[in-house]
Amino acid sequence: MRTIEMLVPSVGAVDEAGLRAVDADELVRYVADPGHAWWRRRACAVALAGRVPERGVPGLLARVHDLGDTTEVRVALLDVLAGRPELAAWLAHEDRLREHAYGMPEAILKARGMLGDRSAAPGLATLAASPWPDRRAVGEAGLDGLVARHGAGTVLADLGDARPEDRIVRLRMRHADGADVTDALADPDHTVAYLAQSLLTDPDRLRDYLDEAPTTTAKLWAALALHRLTGSTAQTRAIHEALGRPRVEVAGLDDELRAAIVHEYAGRSERGTDPRWRVEALCTEPPDRPDQDEQLRRATAALTAAGLAPEAPVPAGEHNKQGDGTYHVIKCGENEVFLSTLGRFVTDSECDATAQRALESAGFRWIGEGTRGIRVTGLCVYYFGEREPLVVDTLVFHWQD
Repeated sequence: MRTIEMLVPSVGAVDEAGLRAVDADELVRYVADPGHAWWRRRACAVALAGRVPERGVPGLLARVHDLGDTTEVRVALLDVLAGRPELAAWLAHEDRLREHAYGMPEAILKARGMLGDRSAAPGLATLAASPWPDRRAVGEAGLDGLVARHGAGTVLADLGDARPEDRIVRLRMRHADGADVTDALADPDHTVAYLAQSLLTDPDRLRDYLDEAPTTTAKLWAALALHRLTGSTAQTRAIHEALGRPRVEVAGLDDELRAAIVHEYAGRSERGTDPRWRVEALCTEPPDRPDQDEQLRRATAALTAAGLAPEAPVPAGEHNKQGDGTYHVIKCGENEVFLSTLGRFVTDSECDATAQRALESAGFRWIGEGTRGIRVTGLCVYYFGEREPLVVDTLVFHWQD
């Protein structure tokens, strides 16, 4: 027979089917012993789902209660023990509010939901609205537990509809019940309206809604849903034209920079993005991208002619030792020159006038400090965990690990 050590030989290497075949009492004993590696104990806890022996519950609860035990094990055990009344007093204790280890507050909220604690509903709604899939799944599971115990009507009444997070829960529940959620395209919060357009499946209903939608923004969301369903750019452009080609105006952002940014980011922007950016990307022609090899040769030649002794260009990911980006770097002594892949845009780290003159004479466009700081409002782009509007400098010379 294979041992638990054989079934979980290293971190992340788990024979899940093999662990499920192990006797539940043996798994309980293994999980309850902090002397074993936490990652093996966590795998054993997961394998106990749906088959925890009653005699093993006290030992597993002791591991959950132990603040000194590994958080990943405690979180897994909270999942396995979800809904057990023995957890109620511990979950309700004020000390739970002081648990901040990664993943533990979310696991506690979910466990409260599974036990029917209605006061957990707002926190669970916040989790369920998260852009992070793992947090969203925890929130939805906890809300499902509340609904199972109290009914959807009670949970929705507890939440109300003041927050976007609460309206997202309501929207998902309405859609799950088969209701028409087209009206949610008019929600003032972009995250709610974005979700609504992603759920709609009837092009005819959307075409009808274009006549009844109360705002231009709602009509744009309808146009985006129609485009997703039909793929008709001509239809989208006709709607955009009829609405007067609305767009987000950004002071100082000229058409060259705007075109490069909108066609790089609008189609993959975050759900909080203003729909005007998304429709603009569909209704305008993308700019020609430079031949990067030719661009780098031209820049290197110009810097060399200016006596700046440039090193070989390296892409952003190599320069930062990981990730990828929208620029190359050419080192010139202490100075670093950045060349965007989105267009003829260049800048540097030292505000070197010689480098600026050399590159401008070679046909590049220097992005100075004033332009670099322009915030492109309404366009939400993922950047190191954040999903907010960024400045031109970060967008044109973008790097993500």
